[in-house]
Amino acid sequence: MKDIKRLIPGALVSIALIAAILYFVDFQTMWSAIQNANYRILSGSIILSFLWMFVRAKVWQTLLRDKPKYVDVLFAASEGYLLNTFLPFRLGEVGRAFLLSRKSGMTFSEILPTIIIERVVDLAFAAAFLLAALPYMADSQDSERIGYIVGGVVIFGLVMMYVLARNNKWALDTFHKLSVRWPFLQKFGGSFLESFFEGLGVLTDGWLFIRFLLWMSFNWFIALVAYYLITLAFFPQAQPEWTLFILSAAALGGAIPALPGGVGTFEGAVSAALFVFTKDQSTSLAVALTARLYNYLNSGVLGTIGLMREGQTLSGVYQQLMNMRNKQNAANPDEVN
Repeated sequence: MKDIKRLIPGALVSIALIAAILYFVDFQTMWSAIQNANYRILSGSIILSFLWMFVRAKVWQTLLRDKPKYVDVLFAASEGYLLNTFLPFRLGEVGRAFLLSRKSGMTFSEILPTIIIERVVDLAFAAAFLLAALPYMADSQDSERIGYIVGGVVIFGLVMMYVLARNNKWALDTFHKLSVRWPFLQKFGGSFLESFFEGLGVLTDGWLFIRFLLWMSFNWFIALVAYYLITLAFFPQAQPEWTLFILSAAALGGAIPALPGGVGTFEGAVSAALFVFTKDQSTSLAVALTARLYNYLNSGVLGTIGLMREGQTLSGVYQQLMNMRNKQNAANPDEVN
């Protein structure tokens, strides 16, 4: 019941955006745009889709200090993105940490902070792209404000994680003092935080963090080229600068609470961003739906191969995640409600 209540806000956002899309879009025009798209150009974005996933796995492996095998990281990441497509609350992020912990020798709590760092830096890139796109937009005041807010929050988050990584002993001592009245919380939380801070240690290793940023920059460049090709297939007059705004909108839109897979929010964000330049809502939605397929393609193929390789199913992984959470709740009933 509690999970259903948590789903309601995201579901309302998705439903509202889907309703707006249905109201403003001419589906005959959209279908015509899909039929007349340049599929030769789109084929290039398909290749880039898989290259993006291969590089994203290297990004994550770098954050993990190259401890797990690359192939294990690749399939765990793909499975996580596939899980996010179907499961609520972005359980795919928890799922990939869980799946990788079972085959890498690393603990779940050691892997989890690397995913948090990865996502925070993703938001930093999205904010940077948004600000870079502003000179090419006619009315950019609202976007500029959003870019600065997101950028400020992201920088603050990274600084706080860095401070915790540098002062982990003080943070652990403080936690133990504050949790002395709750033995279970002290025992479980202490061991979790020790592994968590171990994962945050990447922020204090200068060369490792630079390597991570270089791979992440390459990963975002691939996405930038792929989204430009998708846009160009529908709008021959498309300019590369448009993609800065479209990609940042897609990333920031994905952070809004929504139904599993960002249904509605992703399409709304991408089509609205493209509408700013084209004033063509229907063809813009065709681009958004194609970009959605682009996002599903790599995780669908590689994630399915990974699950089959490990003898897993989506429902099976979901059940294991729920069992893991229920065990934690049963061991600490005070936190269930």
